Amino acid sequence: MKYEYSLAARFGLAFLTFLVYDLFYVIFSPLTVFFSFLLLYLLGYSPILNISSNSIIVYGHTLDFIPACTAASAYFLLVILILLTKNIKILTRIYMFLIGSFLILAINIIRIDILIIILIKYSKVTFETVHLLFWKMLSTIIVALIWITLTFIFKVKTIPVVSDIVHLIKIIRKKIT
Repeated sequence: MKYEYSLAARFGLAFLTFLVYDLFYVIFSPLTVFFSFLLLYLLGYSPILNISSNSIIVYGHTLDFIPACTAASAYFLLVILILLTKNIKILTRIYMFLIGSFLILAINIIRIDILIIILIKYSKVTFETVHLLFWKMLSTIIVALIWITLTFIFKVKTIPVVSDIVHLIKIIRKKIT
């Protein structure tokens, strides 16, 4: 496929991703709640799952999973990074998204369960402090590390958007001279 068509397709898909942003919640909310419940159960905390209200009850604490708990923005960022990176084959893009999504889901479930255990063993204040730390600081770092890991595994040598701009400048310069 010619570069220009590939570029248009990638940016078009990135734009469409904005339009279906809520789909990330629809897909990943039930997975996040269920697997967080399952891990708590396996750890012996005897949680109660209420899938209809996206909540888990454990030791008298009702934990409601709001959309932000799903980390939909992390999956969204991953898709955008993958789509806006030049010179990645379609199948590689799919593998990158699947592996990256699995990593985000796994890390998010561990994060959620750590927070629940902190709430049970310590206090709501400690829970809120650690939750804020995870949410405000570590979430962005984790997505960045996942992206770096994926680019290393799949040997991606281009930079999202920047490589396209550099390539377009070269094309324009070539046509001018």
